[in-house]
Amino acid sequence: MNTKTQPFDYINHVMLLLLSVICIYPFINIAAVSVSDGVQVMSGKVYLWPEGFNLETYKYILNNPRLGITQGFYNSVFYAVVGTAFAVMMTFITAYALSKKRLKGRYAIMMLFLIAWIFDAGLIPNYLINQKLGLVDSRWIMILPGAISTFLLIVTRSFLDTLPYELEESAFIDGANDIQIMCKVYFPLSTPVLATIGVFYSVNIWNSFLTPMIYLRDKAMHPIQLILYNLVIRPDPGSTTLENVVSDGYTLLPKNIEAAVIVLAIFPILLVYPFAQRYFTQGMLMGSLKG
Repeated sequence: MNTKTQPFDYINHVMLLLLSVICIYPFINIAAVSVSDGVQVMSGKVYLWPEGFNLETYKYILNNPRLGITQGFYNSVFYAVVGTAFAVMMTFITAYALSKKRLKGRYAIMMLFLIAWIFDAGLIPNYLINQKLGLVDSRWIMILPGAISTFLLIVTRSFLDTLPYELEESAFIDGANDIQIMCKVYFPLSTPVLATIGVFYSVNIWNSFLTPMIYLRDKAMHPIQLILYNLVIRPDPGSTTLENVVSDGYTLLPKNIEAAVIVLAIFPILLVYPFAQRYFTQGMLMGSLKG
């Protein structure tokens, strides 16, 4: 039996290895270009390893206020941290309430969430609503509208449903109220699912592109993703045009600058997952036991 499965295992490992290389190579190449001399990049010598290693590109983009990279990076960090914290809090509070059988009309409330999730109003109605709420050209547009994801609400509520009712019952006997039970009993036990939804929220907010492009007109509020788009995909007529720069004896091409901005845009969010990885699978599996 083992002999028959060996060829399949071998092919499977080879295919997975090739797929991994295909997926990882662009990231390595971009990182190498960002710290290489522009002359070596222009000659096509940079693939997996930097040539003429230097950090002048990062110094240039971080110290050049006209590019707006530093401000955009700060904006993205602010949106991701504040938005994730607010979204996790609102999702947990709502899921806790909907997980209680004594809440009258909880199925109707959950149905309203599902209807709003399935039948999206569309771009123009959403814009008109956000405009009436005063969220256009406001930092809150990146935080409030996406505070509760219906999918993550279902995952969180399902996780809370798996916790034994005896915990709540014993806390009531000891004189605790709902807020105390939620904060001191259920919240500490919900670390796996909170880490899971936190990863989803943080990645979604950090990678958000369409929302700031539509609602944020003030460039001082633009996140790093929108600045990257304006620099690489659609150069903004009002922004600084990328051109060749010589810094400390190294040539910096527009390709070097673009690569460095891409690294800054993707690297921070890559650091989030390893810290939450041990909770990620556990939270998803436990949250899927009940619907």
